[in-house]
Amino acid sequence: MLRQLIRDLRGGNDKGVYKVLTTRRDAQLEQARKLEQSRADIEAASKALERHSQGAYDAAYGSELDYLERRWQAVAAQADAEQRDQARQWIERSRQTIAEHERQLAAETARQQAAALAAAEAQRQREQEAQAEAAAAAEQDRAHEEQQRTQAAEQPSGQQAEQQAARQIGELIKKAHAALSDGSSLRAAGVRKSIEDKLAKAPPLPASLASQLQQLDRQIAELQDWKRFSVAPKRAELIEEMESLVGAELEPLALADQIKSLQEQWRSLSKGTGENLEADWQRFHEAAQKAYQPCSEYFAAQALVRQENLQRRDAVLAQLTAFEAGHDWERPDWRAVIKTLRETKQEWHQHSAVDRKAGKQQHEAFTAVSKRLQARLDAEYARNVKQKESLIERAQALLASDDSRRAIEAIKDLQQQWKTVGPVPREADQRLWEAFRQHCDGVFQKRQQESASYTAGLENNKAQAIALCEQLEQIAALEGPELQERAAGLGELRTAFEGLGELPRAETRELQRRFEKGLERCDAALARQRGREAEGSWTHLFEAANHVRAYRLAVVQKLDAERIDALKEAAESYIGSVKRWPKGGLQALKQALASEGSSDLAANETALKMLCIRAEILSDVPTPAEDQSLRREYQLQRLVQNMGQGGAADETSLDSLAMEWVTAGPVDEAVYQPLVQRFRGCRERSSRGA
Repeated sequence: MLRQLIRDLRGGNDKGVYKVLTTRRDAQLEQARKLEQSRADIEAASKALERHSQGAYDAAYGSELDYLERRWQAVAAQADAEQRDQARQWIERSRQTIAEHERQLAAETARQQAAALAAAEAQRQREQEAQAEAAAAAEQDRAHEEQQRTQAAEQPSGQQAEQQAARQIGELIKKAHAALSDGSSLRAAGVRKSIEDKLAKAPPLPASLASQLQQLDRQIAELQDWKRFSVAPKRAELIEEMESLVGAELEPLALADQIKSLQEQWRSLSKGTGENLEADWQRFHEAAQKAYQPCSEYFAAQALVRQENLQRRDAVLAQLTAFEAGHDWERPDWRAVIKTLRETKQEWHQHSAVDRKAGKQQHEAFTAVSKRLQARLDAEYARNVKQKESLIERAQALLASDDSRRAIEAIKDLQQQWKTVGPVPREADQRLWEAFRQHCDGVFQKRQQESASYTAGLENNKAQAIALCEQLEQIAALEGPELQERAAGLGELRTAFEGLGELPRAETRELQRRFEKGLERCDAALARQRGREAEGSWTHLFEAANHVRAYRLAVVQKLDAERIDALKEAAESYIGSVKRWPKGGLQALKQALASEGSSDLAANETALKMLCIRAEILSDVPTPAEDQSLRREYQLQRLVQNMGQGGAADETSLDSLAMEWVTAGPVDEAVYQPLVQRFRGCRERSSRGA
């Protein structure tokens, strides 16, 4: 329809309508284009989600899903319910793919960690045994070296050799006692073996040393027995505690700490016992592996999260780097810079759980880009702060201006300039705005103080205008003589209203409208009053005519003179009491009163009926059936008369007929009343039609 109307109006004179139609058409086309583009965007975003959900997992799978979800959310509000359901299904399928990959990765990581833990524990046991053997071997080597040094010296006498061997054995016995004091039965046993090796080459020991050696053997045996006795229950207790952790409802970190604590206790029990119970160790180790399974899965998941956070941080870094490289720094959009910095920093911190070593270089690159952007932003902040400080100084100078009107205009201009200044830091912005607003408020307050009297004058004029409107409304509600008396001062009220001066701008039109409406209501009330008075004068005329008729009928009927005089006096008295008559009415009454009139009552009745018929024709009122023949006869006579006059119409008015009615001859009361009601009914109908 628009196109057709545009074609019809093209080249015409009504350029305004043509422009409205073309504008409406362009708006509809633009709306259709946007709708089509929205549909295309929805379709593209939906297809991308579908393809992604059908693809295999790779390193960028999660970050790509995040991007596709954001892309879909931007258009989801315009999609229909079916499209939204499909999109939710594809997103859920993609998340299931990610979850399945995470479960597989967590399981593999758990297996690797369990194997590594078992290997580490076995290696630790082997190293502990090797260290004990190495310590014993080292002790033997030192004893052997001392023996060799002794033999390499000058040949001592046999007694000296015995004394030296006794001293060496005595030193070894002291070392063994020192090891026992430390609770290390394993090291004490190694030293005892070194003593045994020396005894094989040494002469018989003195009784004191032999006694010390026997006492050492008893103490080593007692310590080993005591350790075996005390460690066995503790080992069983540790095994039970470790087995109780299998399937325990604990947080992974707390569970891992408890497992580590039990393992440390197990290692401390293994020191110095001189035995290695493989069955107990294997049971303890298997329980530790089973208990650690949830921790393995948890740490594997955490490792996956750290890996994904690295990938997501790569995406954030790439986004920020691309923004810096692609931004038009000749015409920078600082709000976009602020938003990008804020959002990328928030997103960067959201992905903060990463391996420190792997993310160090990445973090340094992000920090460098952020610092460069922040440096640009800080420079812009400094320029804008300087501009706002200049505006504050100019606003302060306006406080001293004598021309408050010009100062107000200048302040408004400064306020507009303030809006165009670029961004500043939030804390500085609040401080600067408070200072600027304080000076602006000072200028406005000064202007308000100067205009207080002006406002008071406006309010006073308004009150006077309302009072004048109320006077008009009171006059319009009056009737009769009081209305006419008060209406005489309408001109003065108008002059007073026009001389009030300026009114409040927002209420000027309404007050003027109210005053004019009040005048209109007064004029309407006066018009209604004049109509009532005019109608009343005709009522008086017909009532006076009835009095005259009664007098003239008495004359025709030749009643007694006293009756005739009384009727004449009544007629004259009524006529004299009326102050207002229709034009020519009083003369007609006086003429009728002075004339006796026709004494033919039948002819007088016919004359009155003809006056009724003429009034009915003028007012388009049907004539009663009994007088239809008279009406046709009258109309035929008028037709014949008008034929010779070129068809001129009877221009006699109802007022003229009323004057004829007053001067008509008298009839009886019974005849007169129906006819006068008929005649006056025509007048009333004519008045209502007018």
